[in-house]
Amino acid sequence: MPMGYKVRKATLPLLPKGAKPITVLHFSDLHLTPNKKREIKQIKSFINLAPDLVISTGDFLAHPDAVGPVLNALDDLLDLPGLFVFGSNDYYAPKFKNPFSYLRKDHGNIKLGKKLPTTKLRNGLTKRGWLDLNHNKVKIKVNGNLIEARGTDDAHLELDNYPLVAGRVSAKCDLSIGVTHAPYERVLAAMAQDKLDLIFAGHTHGGQVRVPWFGGSKSLTTNCDLENWRSRGITKVNDEPWLNVSAGMGMSPFAPIRFACPPEISLITLTA
Repeated sequence: MPMGYKVRKATLPLLPKGAKPITVLHFSDLHLTPNKKREIKQIKSFINLAPDLVISTGDFLAHPDAVGPVLNALDDLLDLPGLFVFGSNDYYAPKFKNPFSYLRKDHGNIKLGKKLPTTKLRNGLTKRGWLDLNHNKVKIKVNGNLIEARGTDDAHLELDNYPLVAGRVSAKCDLSIGVTHAPYERVLAAMAQDKLDLIFAGHTHGGQVRVPWFGGSKSLTTNCDLENWRSRGITKVNDEPWLNVSAGMGMSPFAPIRFACPPEISLITLTA
């Protein structure tokens, strides 16, 4: 476990025959505050994995003064092709609540803190070349492969409006991906309807607290309506798109506990 976090690796054969592989670094839920020096150092080490494409599924922030530290932590990665969406904590600071309430089923009752400098964060990321997928659809070429990517704004705050990016995937594209912060079933179903190849999401923290279970551990919650068994890593249901849920690097300052669920990022190799 380098630098105190886990790298969850997977290989998916989703590219056309003869295509050059793509290494995707997917991270989520940094929840950075300015004083998290150790976490900033960890994020800076991501570049050592030599990805071809970087995808962030949001919740960069956990403090009004965290935009600078986030951009500093991501500095080297911002030189690479990148895609991002925002989560609820990129709009509102976390607010105190009973930490144990996180483990109960999510009923959509959200306590919102102070508004955060979302526009400043967006401008900082896009100025360096990363593409904003909050209700946007883009095409990007990576290692000679044409990727169509589409995304939604945060479903946990009910800001998602998938019809804005809905529609068939262009036949000219080699790969189609969807990006969203919180993997609510309505978003996944809509992306499945358009027959995307792969979806990236975060938000769940992998359950954050997991209990020993047959062959490993089991999450107690996903903090959305996604089934618990899909709370982290690569999963697939029937003929729906592959789903990769990042268990995330951070957590709310008011629920600073991870059990049997270390901070992690995903490194996914897409092959022919």
